[in-house]
Amino acid sequence: MVALFFNILKTARPRQWVKNLTLYAALVFSGNIYSVQTWWTNFGRVTEAIGAFTVLASAIYFLNDIIDIEADQAHPFKKRRPIASGKIPLWLAWTIFTGGSLVGLGWAKSISGLYFWAVLGYWLMQILYSLWLKNVEVVDVLVIAFGFFLRVFAGALVIDGHLSIWFLLCVISVSVFLAVGKRRAEMAILTEQGAALHRKVMGKYTVNILDAYLAMFATAAFLSWALYTFNFYEQADWQSVPLTLAQTSRTLTINKWLMATIPVVIFGIMRYIRIIYDGARAETPERVILSDFPLLVSVATWGFMVVTVLYWLPK
Repeated sequence: MVALFFNILKTARPRQWVKNLTLYAALVFSGNIYSVQTWWTNFGRVTEAIGAFTVLASAIYFLNDIIDIEADQAHPFKKRRPIASGKIPLWLAWTIFTGGSLVGLGWAKSISGLYFWAVLGYWLMQILYSLWLKNVEVVDVLVIAFGFFLRVFAGALVIDGHLSIWFLLCVISVSVFLAVGKRRAEMAILTEQGAALHRKVMGKYTVNILDAYLAMFATAAFLSWALYTFNFYEQADWQSVPLTLAQTSRTLTINKWLMATIPVVIFGIMRYIRIIYDGARAETPERVILSDFPLLVSVATWGFMVVTVLYWLPK
């Protein structure tokens, strides 16, 4: 029984749950931070929304593994998955998928009507992905990326928050970058011929095409973040700068502090690209973020700098 429990937990992909923390993005970047009472109220709502999203997303993984049994058995690592290896019977996998879907959707509806429709859209999109879209060139990558975007957007719906168009562009660019990196890592693990055997759509990609996509969206990711930081401060009042700095130099009367995160973002992107070519380490983005120390430090540094600028510098 204990072994079955751990196999069920493994199939639910606890490492993937870290992606659901992106629902907090709207809470941090939409301006709710300026009201302590509002912030904590919304924090509770978003945390509950993350719980509902996690239940639903975990249920989807059971369906995905049911459909991908044969493909997973041809993969050097995925063949050890509980459903592919027979450790979880199919009837139980179907039961968990159905039950988890109903609980997740019901929970989402109790939180917010708009949030429910966003979550339902994610659920339907993932089912279509598992059944069909994962075999369509380019569309497969965009669906993975749109899953990241929907998380951020759903978090905004929960708190009725506004997000900058530049920030949303950054989310889209980073999402596609991570999705393409996932495909490029699979290619590095299995080679072009082996990758095509594991996943049909991989036969439609080449190393050169994926490298071009990777370069394109890596550039888009850091540029869109840079544009967000520039636009953020074009709207800032000079009084938001500490007075002593403003008196020291006119150059410092424009608040540039969030722009200081740009080099950290560039380092993180470059580090992730380096890891992608190691293959297995980058096949799942959340595993990389949680296991690669330099990248983990860069993400933590970026988060600390953002929170410092938005929360603690004089407004």
